[in-house]
Amino acid sequence: MEQRKYLVEVEQAKEAIDGKPSTGPVYRSLFAKDGFPPPVPGLESCWDIFRMSVEKYPNNPMLGRREIVNGKAGNYVWQTYKQVYDTVVQVGNSIRSCGVEPGAKCGIYGANCAEWVMSMEACNAHGLYCVPLYDTLGADAVKFIICHSEVSIAFVEEKKITELLKTFPNSTQYMKTIVSFGKVASKEREEIEKFGLAVYSWDEFLKLGENKQYELPVKKKEDICTIMYTSGTTGDPKGVMISNDSIVTLLAGVKRLLESVNEALTSTDVYLSYLPLAHIFDRVIEELFIQHGASIGFWRGDVKLLLEDIGELKPSIFCAVPRVLDRVYSGLQQKVSRGGFLTKTLFNLAYSHKFSSMKKGFAHDEASPICDKIVFNKVRQGLGGNVRLILSGAAPLSNHVEAFLRVVSCAHVLQGYGLTETCAGTFVSLPNELPMLGTVGPPVPNVDVFLESVPEMGYDALSSTPRGEICIRGKTVFAGYYKREDLTKEVLIDGWFHTGDIGEWQSDGSMKIIDRKKNIFKLSQGEYVAVENLENIYSLVSDIDSIWVYGNSFESFLVAVANPNQQALEHWAQEHGISGNFKSLCENPEAKKFILGELTKIGKEKKLKGFELVKDVHLDPEPFDMERDLITPTYKKKRPQLLKYYQDR
Repeated sequence: MEQRKYLVEVEQAKEAIDGKPSTGPVYRSLFAKDGFPPPVPGLESCWDIFRMSVEKYPNNPMLGRREIVNGKAGNYVWQTYKQVYDTVVQVGNSIRSCGVEPGAKCGIYGANCAEWVMSMEACNAHGLYCVPLYDTLGADAVKFIICHSEVSIAFVEEKKITELLKTFPNSTQYMKTIVSFGKVASKEREEIEKFGLAVYSWDEFLKLGENKQYELPVKKKEDICTIMYTSGTTGDPKGVMISNDSIVTLLAGVKRLLESVNEALTSTDVYLSYLPLAHIFDRVIEELFIQHGASIGFWRGDVKLLLEDIGELKPSIFCAVPRVLDRVYSGLQQKVSRGGFLTKTLFNLAYSHKFSSMKKGFAHDEASPICDKIVFNKVRQGLGGNVRLILSGAAPLSNHVEAFLRVVSCAHVLQGYGLTETCAGTFVSLPNELPMLGTVGPPVPNVDVFLESVPEMGYDALSSTPRGEICIRGKTVFAGYYKREDLTKEVLIDGWFHTGDIGEWQSDGSMKIIDRKKNIFKLSQGEYVAVENLENIYSLVSDIDSIWVYGNSFESFLVAVANPNQQALEHWAQEHGISGNFKSLCENPEAKKFILGELTKIGKEKKLKGFELVKDVHLDPEPFDMERDLITPTYKKKRPQLLKYYQDR
């Protein structure tokens, strides 16, 4: 079978000139060979996306939440597109009656819920900049975002009001109105009013706009629709300005992509909203569902109850970050290993039979219908029974987890790549293309892409295996960092956004992310070490869940901190007659020796050079977390903070 290449070349490669590095050819998706898909006529802003769906699908269920009866979660109850629209109109009129004019900044703070989406749509209607406030970046970040973007009105989840109070008095020079998604406790009301701010419960706020009507401003494509602050791995958060045009263009590209692979969305699709709406990934997926008149159900906000919510909602498309899918994977592995000899043997036989059929080029639903029915149907039911697409983004998904889920979930598992700066989806792997395992697939049909050589790291965009920094051009690229022209100029050069990620083109036109440009340092013997690449290799060790590798130019070797996999370490201890709980095992020198041995083994297997092998490892039973400020909300490692935290351990 001849391999298909999912790229078309639109500009030629350029040799290095005047100190500028060489660049590979400019490519775009095969699905855009005759040009990028135009947006729907009349659809120019995020408000149009919603407005047009309300006209087309007024009675479709739009937003749902679980009813709580006698303290127990029951069925999902739904509001239709028309009902949501009527509330959005009220919210908009109430915002304007507080003296908030188009162009003002509106903060939204809290877990995903119907009120979040309604507040966002009211911003879209009245030309306000929607500014999500993140609590995962710490109280200081919320204060920073309110003051930096000059938020004048903030919508906030009831239980987050206390967090908002921590930003006083600094934030009160801009913020004049606070609206709770629920009620307001009298103590909090007093505190807020003491600073001269107006505060309303949701119901009180809706009454403000009664019998008032405000003209909706004319919205242009190039208008900024949202400022999303991303947690830089160093320094203050950066406000990424995203225009209406970016989101509308992205949706047209994703629609074309899904239609090209026969997976078009319809109004009957159902989505579980649990990834933060404050991130671009979830925001654009929800916009996509709204565009198709489909349904969005909200989770209850507790990760332990997530599978139960999935079981009740039965979503057709499930978006996740690797951390969630790792959990699903571990849970399934535990079930299989507990199932006794027969279950285990049957599962393993079914797995290898289906996987080898898929390797031969069979589509996942044709690879082994019998195994799907007898063995894998339980997994499918565990995800509600209707999931047809599982989309993973925000961080790399490990190969073994991706392969496993592609076989057992009875759904397409697609890995995507994008940044807030590129309005999320920029690359996504394609259904039934098993060779794309471990890659992020070809570009979405709305961007042009090239690789730029990084000579100091030995990456050459013109070699037979082209590698280099991924650069992206298109309408989905952001308008700049808010009030930070200096940072904007660093990454936006001649209309091309330089991602800082190192990619490698595969022969089928998919992209593999192999490194990060900034994570490079010199050891004392003058050798360059690309640390992200090493972490990707060491992560292949199944006995660890995550690893951070460190070195500097004063030392000649590398060290690491690893989070061992609890099940694996306890199993190893049992086999070697070592007793103790997980914490004490992590402190055991023998356990350390064992993990170091496993890391060395994989390092040698992957032909790492001597100086790239880790010489010492510290085992931390606690996974790297946001509470200790060691990772960003999208699980990227904060290297300066990791160093500070582990330096003396």
